[in-house]
Amino acid sequence: MKLIKKLIIPLLLYIIPITAEGQQDAQFTQYMYNTSSINPAYSGSRGMMSFSALHRQQWLSVEGAPTTQTFTFDTFLNKKNVGLGFSVVNDKINPTTETYFSADFSYTIPIGGNRKLSFGTKIGAQVINVDLINLSRETINDTAYDTNIENRFNPNIGAGVYYHTNRFYMGISIPNLLETEYFDQNSISEDGSTELLAKERVNYYLITGHTFDLNHNTKFKPALLTKLVYGAPLQIDLSANFLFYEKFTVGAAYRWSAAVSGIVGFQIFKNLMLGLAFDYETTELSKTQFNNGSYEFLLRFDLLNKLARKSGRMLTPRFF
Repeated sequence: MKLIKKLIIPLLLYIIPITAEGQQDAQFTQYMYNTSSINPAYSGSRGMMSFSALHRQQWLSVEGAPTTQTFTFDTFLNKKNVGLGFSVVNDKINPTTETYFSADFSYTIPIGGNRKLSFGTKIGAQVINVDLINLSRETINDTAYDTNIENRFNPNIGAGVYYHTNRFYMGISIPNLLETEYFDQNSISEDGSTELLAKERVNYYLITGHTFDLNHNTKFKPALLTKLVYGAPLQIDLSANFLFYEKFTVGAAYRWSAAVSGIVGFQIFKNLMLGLAFDYETTELSKTQFNNGSYEFLLRFDLLNKLARKSGRMLTPRFF
């Protein structure tokens, strides 16, 4: 535990005192089943080969509302304490479409008992498209929107730390360390400089959770996700889930000053899980006739890889 304090607390002190401005990464209600997309150190931590796919439709009935699709893969190399992963995130908020590709690498250090500390790095890139031509314009002859931004490529790197036991986990991560600015080359301000359309800000994540055995067939897991980014309010997600008979999950979540959510999960087979979530907005947007909430659909498929089978590892559902 002393080692954890020495490594994690300084990093917390570094990332917490930051004010905010800019746009955020895609958000997920079921992030606990899709963790490697935000923390590369999580890759391989479940001790098996995992594939997951998620679709999120936000603000139903609102034209141009965000939609997100993710695909993640991760596995571990037991003899080398190494985890490997790959993720794709496609995020669309009209008129912008952003696709992120990243490869993840993690290295795990056993620190006694069932405690493990993992360090991870994420190497990837972003491709962005902005459909400026089809935007509504106040001035018909405004030439600033005559050219779209097409397939703009921006490399990026990320990093994370992840500590876990069989019941507890805590992670800190920065999925994209490099800030990217997008300019409208056709629009010139009064001082002769180009106008800034958008800027990708650095997002900072803190996740933690604990699993409690209520009885032989019921587990309870409260969890927390905190996301910090310039130009946006601090995001705090609180969730509580119950797992019954290692097969059925039901829970609820609260996104501070934003939404309440219901979450259900089904372990259809030993290696296949289905997750569903529905968010109800608590902001002013919920009072409009156009917003009917948001939903997520997730599938996760697990396999024991060759090294795991040789080590005698069992394929059992994991709550995080």
